[in-house]
Amino acid sequence: MKNHMEKTEAFLRLSSVLLLVLTALLIGLDHQTKFVFFAYRKASYDNVHALVVLVYVDAVVAGYNLLRLFGQCSSTPAAWVKANPNGSNINLAWLSLLLDQMAVYVAFGANSAAFQASVLGITGIPDFQWMKLCNKYTKFCIQMGGALMCGYVACLLLISISFITAFNLFRQYSPKRFLLLKSISD
Repeated sequence: MKNHMEKTEAFLRLSSVLLLVLTALLIGLDHQTKFVFFAYRKASYDNVHALVVLVYVDAVVAGYNLLRLFGQCSSTPAAWVKANPNGSNINLAWLSLLLDQMAVYVAFGANSAAFQASVLGITGIPDFQWMKLCNKYTKFCIQMGGALMCGYVACLLLISISFITAFNLFRQYSPKRFLLLKSISD
């Protein structure tokens, strides 16, 4: 079962890396120039700070998952590693869970902030005299919507990865004794 679980986790990590990179590229390379109000105006991701943050966050989270995919995070100092009798490293497992959870929360938060900013481009706010932009920059908005959809799918994959990491951590604890590692007899 462990080999199957490792293959599933590797597939999910690779898929999430591809989707996060696709999201960052779709947003970062998206722009459209139109003649609006007697001048050429350009819509680009750097006009909205939430989109800039999303590009950087997705790049960092993809890099982290790529490192985890290639096993580079396994070279930890001896102070972090405390092996139980079965040979597992409980501190490394906790660190993995913490980092995977952080990756999910940061990616989801950045995606949601970018989504909220994009909704303002679709609806506008007449009370603040913010006009709708997506009726003028249609290609830009459609590509941005596709990128945000890829980002949310990547977040779902990251949640699945986090479930697997949590399962791998908590299966090391004894079902009979509270918060104690399994012994050989368990």
